[in-house]
Amino acid sequence: MQNRSAQRRRSGSKWITLRETTSDNQDNSRRQRTVSSNSFGTLLTVTTFGESHGPAIGCVVDGCPPGLKLAADEFRRDLTRRATGTSRFTSQRHEADDVEILSGVYEGRTTGTPIALLIRNTDARSKDYAEVAQTFRPGHADYTYWQKYGIRDPRGGGRSSARETTMRVAAGVIAKKWLKLKFGIEVRGWLAQLGPLTPRAFDWADVDGNPFFWPDAAMLPELEKYIDALRKSGDSIGARVNVIADNVPVGWGEPIYGKLDGELAAALMSINAVKGVEIGAGFAAVTQRGSEHRDEMLLDGFTSNHAGGILGGISTGQPIVASMAVKPASSILVPGRSVNLAGEPVEVRTKGRHDPCVGMRATPIAEAMMALVLMDVWLRQRALRGRER
Repeated sequence: MQNRSAQRRRSGSKWITLRETTSDNQDNSRRQRTVSSNSFGTLLTVTTFGESHGPAIGCVVDGCPPGLKLAADEFRRDLTRRATGTSRFTSQRHEADDVEILSGVYEGRTTGTPIALLIRNTDARSKDYAEVAQTFRPGHADYTYWQKYGIRDPRGGGRSSARETTMRVAAGVIAKKWLKLKFGIEVRGWLAQLGPLTPRAFDWADVDGNPFFWPDAAMLPELEKYIDALRKSGDSIGARVNVIADNVPVGWGEPIYGKLDGELAAALMSINAVKGVEIGAGFAAVTQRGSEHRDEMLLDGFTSNHAGGILGGISTGQPIVASMAVKPASSILVPGRSVNLAGEPVEVRTKGRHDPCVGMRATPIAEAMMALVLMDVWLRQRALRGRER
């Protein structure tokens, strides 16, 4: 077994020193302790699989109650909202994103057994990544995946690609439909900030009428000009996405370690490129006084919603409000410094089809994750209370 100092002397670079070789016994012991991180949820469990440039991606949704009407064409709307290639402002990868329902549905209704969904990758272009196969792209998971597994799929980032979120959106379609039918819950999101730009007005009717999910149609020429200039420069920008769930009954969620806001934060943080999550007022609470932040209660309801619809980890009956910060894409044409597998300094300039702002496509993903958390919480609530609400 080689130690770290030996590896350091061999490679000549601190970046190629962290992965150690181990004996067979140590390998077996480590494998026995491994816990998969490809599934989430407690009673409604979603497991996703597949890579960006593999033959297909898919998911298994386990725990959906029986009797829900479900057809493959119902996934089309949200998958199209998330998809690339739908406007000149996103990556020009054109995937069909046709859903195949492999199990869990009989004669158009869910059976209560695991629902398996599959989407074939039809427009992968792996040759775009040939130049970075031996290089760690700065800002990507290349380095961490290689150090963890000793191997990585460089084609579009493999498992760490935003392509994985397609199946979250597909699973979210099921949760959104169930919540809407059962409780009238509606989960909606919008792009609340694009770089330095924020909406000057808000109209839900505008959100799905443009590729930005922007609630102020009058600002669209300004956004288009900004993104066109950004793409021309070869750079990228971050974004903020807000998501809200209306009509959530009071009493959902658990105290302390099972808090509804904690589970929402974890779900949203698990989305690729998300680097921050807020519930309600979020970090704005830092400058608020207690007399301002507290949501006072009158006989006809709350006077405000700084808590984001959650108190003590349990829903208040107000809208559940969350916000997430999406980092700027790291696959850009602006050269950046890095190292390769040989421990040598290199300059990286990522070619191919990439988004100048990945946050532009994150709205349906945020909606899906909130819906999946809420449906899972409802199933646990039903198990605890023994009744539907």
